[in-house]
Amino acid sequence: MTETVSISPAVAAFARPSPDLVRRLAALPTANIGDAMDRLGALDSRIQASWPGAKVAGPAFTVWTRAGDNAAIHAALRIAKPGDVIVVNGQGDESRALLGELIGGRAAAAGIAGFVLDGAVRDAADLGEIGMPVFARACTPAGPYKHGPGRLGVTIAVGGVAVSLGDIVVGDADGVVVVPQADAEGVAAAAEAVFVDEAKRREAIATVRR
Repeated sequence: MTETVSISPAVAAFARPSPDLVRRLAALPTANIGDAMDRLGALDSRIQASWPGAKVAGPAFTVWTRAGDNAAIHAALRIAKPGDVIVVNGQGDESRALLGELIGGRAAAAGIAGFVLDGAVRDAADLGEIGMPVFARACTPAGPYKHGPGRLGVTIAVGGVAVSLGDIVVGDADGVVVVPQADAEGVAAAAEAVFVDEAKRREAIATVRR
C-alpha cells in the first residue's frame, strides 16, 4: 500500500530569514560560522559536497523520509520556495540515492538553492554540470523507491544536528553547518568578527615570512 506524505501546518506560514542575513552567512567559511557557535552546529563530517566547488546557503525546508525512499522529496519540490535548501533526514542510509540529475534539474528550474541529505545521491557529475549543490553522506548508482511515508516541515535530525524550518544552512568544501534562525543575527556578527580576526592573523604571518 502506498503511504502518504504529510505536511506540517507550520509550512504554510513559517517566516524565512531575511535574504541579507542569508547573504552575510553565505559569504563566510563554514569553519568561521562553526567557531562562532562554540563549534556546535556542524553536521557529521561524512556529509560532504557531491561535486567539487559546490556551495549552498539558504533557509531549511525540512523533509523526513524512510530510508531509500524519495516520495517526500518529490512532494517538497512542489511547495518549497526559491532560495530554500531542502534538508532531508534519510536515516543515514547509503544503499539508495535519494535524488540525482532529474530531481536536481527540477529543483534548479524551481529556484531551489540546493539539498543537504543524510543519505545518498547519484549523478554527481551531472549535478555539477547543472550547478545544483548537493551535500550528501554517500554516492551510489542505486535508485530510490517512491512509496513513502514522509513528513514535511517538521524538526528533523540530520548528521547529528536538529534542523527546523527556516534555520539557515550553509555548506562549502569543509561541510555543512546549521544556524538556528533565532540565533542567526548574533551568529552572523560573531562569525564576521572571527573572519576579520583570522584575516589579521594571516596578514601578520605573511608579514613575518616576507
